[in-house]
Amino acid sequence: MERMINHLQVADIIFLVSFIVVLTITTPIFGTYITKVFTARTLLGEGLIYRFFGIDPEREMDWRTYTFHLILFNIVGLLVMFFILLLQGFLPLNPQGFKGFPWDLALNTAVSFTTNTNWQAYSGENTASYLSQMLGLTVQNFLSAATGITVAIALIRGLSRSETPYIGNFWVDITRTTLYILLPISFIGAIFLMSQGVVQNFDPYLKISLVDPALNGKEQIIPMGPVASQEAIKLLGTNGGGFFGANSAHPFENPTPLSNFFECLLMLLIPTALTYTFGKLTNRPRLGWLIFGVMMFLFITALFSEYYFMMKSHPGFSKMGIVGPYVEGQETRFGVAGSSLFVTVSCSGEVGAVNGMLDSYLPVGGMIPFLLMASGVTFGGVGAGLYGMVAYMIIAAFIAGLMVGRVPEFLRKKLTPRDMWASVVATITSTFLILILSSIAFRSRIGVSSILNHGPHGITEVLYAYTSAANNNGSAFAGLSANNLFYNLTTAFAMFAGRFVVIIAILYLAGSFAKKKIVPASSHNLCEDSFIFGIWLIFVILMINVLGLFPALSMGPILEHLLIYAAR
Repeated sequence: MERMINHLQVADIIFLVSFIVVLTITTPIFGTYITKVFTARTLLGEGLIYRFFGIDPEREMDWRTYTFHLILFNIVGLLVMFFILLLQGFLPLNPQGFKGFPWDLALNTAVSFTTNTNWQAYSGENTASYLSQMLGLTVQNFLSAATGITVAIALIRGLSRSETPYIGNFWVDITRTTLYILLPISFIGAIFLMSQGVVQNFDPYLKISLVDPALNGKEQIIPMGPVASQEAIKLLGTNGGGFFGANSAHPFENPTPLSNFFECLLMLLIPTALTYTFGKLTNRPRLGWLIFGVMMFLFITALFSEYYFMMKSHPGFSKMGIVGPYVEGQETRFGVAGSSLFVTVSCSGEVGAVNGMLDSYLPVGGMIPFLLMASGVTFGGVGAGLYGMVAYMIIAAFIAGLMVGRVPEFLRKKLTPRDMWASVVATITSTFLILILSSIAFRSRIGVSSILNHGPHGITEVLYAYTSAANNNGSAFAGLSANNLFYNLTTAFAMFAGRFVVIIAILYLAGSFAKKKIVPASSHNLCEDSFIFGIWLIFVILMINVLGLFPALSMGPILEHLLIYAAR
């Protein structure tokens, strides 16, 4: 038996390493493609779109105008989706006759999908019509992902330009991102998923008579629907909202080990490629690879830690007479490696898709996804991971400059107090939201009564919910009855503030850097693409997140781990 387990572990390691290798190979391939999309003079059919909507593609915007158009675009999308969900009972493509969402759930869901969070306080196949799934949820899967990428591209322009107020044209960026990056890759991805068994139809739900004689006359309802088309963009756009309540643990969303591997690859395809695009567009390819290396180091550390703690039985269990690997909550179709890879990829990419039940994971197995979501840069959501990493880099450069007695600078541009304020806002907004909203939940009757587990596990459930919302992740720890007025409104606020407060700060940085003069090259310039700066950057990321969240973690998963260790 022990020999069999050792063979399985070797196969698991080969599987995990092969994913890392494939992901590394795809980075320059898709990074080059994204670079060409945003540097091309014109693209096929692009001019017709601009003429139809009256957009001048040559007219660039300063950061304030860019921000105004971005927020207006997203608010309009939020309102459209809100009314689709609210009125779905009167709309077509509703063969199951689902009623409209309650207003608070409709608001929460609209905010969720508009902010690229896809937090779901409902079960998709039991609540949302085909029209809501396609015209509401899937459309916002495209547009919210495109918003994150446009912000990253605008920031790259601001960093690479000098002595100009302009950072690009929002409408050009959102059009190119949606039509020439997200749409074609999603189309190919959906076809591949269909080949693996993911369903794609408009059929009514099937009613199948059970063959067990003891259950004679009873039927099982098999959900149908346009799943593959939503699944592809859900993963590629780091959205995470599943067609089914079980998300990617449902065999109609994730049928085979190959689909599980492919879905993990889709989730990190664009976040990793954008690091290469960053290096190309700023003419600093080494810096792009350094960003990729820092992200990959944090990812590999989290991945193998997750696998180790999920594969190894907790020491406290031996005192209770439990031996062997603890597989509770994991997807048995894919094994420990497949489950560990999926949850690590999903939470590092701020996707929120799940193929297991995190509420049943061991405390450390649940804490690692928590920390990945909190950092938001390992690899982070599409666009969001890159611009979050730039904010951390500015803070690291500022501290490094002060430590050696030099005027702080980044990419040969001097840093100002306002630059630092914007960077700090971008990096700690989510931490403030997590701690403040969790404290309110713990002090309110409705907040506490919605917790299904007592003690530190219940604390983890609430902390995880607000961490997932504030960092635009969307994965659910489960065990928390979140579909009520209190949690619908507070998580909606966390999602909205966690998305747009950070975006405003990042776009301010883009405009600020675009106006700056380049400092003449000298031996005193900070070398941001050096190995030493990479180590320093990792330290800064860990320091900011550990200092902000360790007290909360010590009351949740850390305490629970120690209690299990003591067989309590």
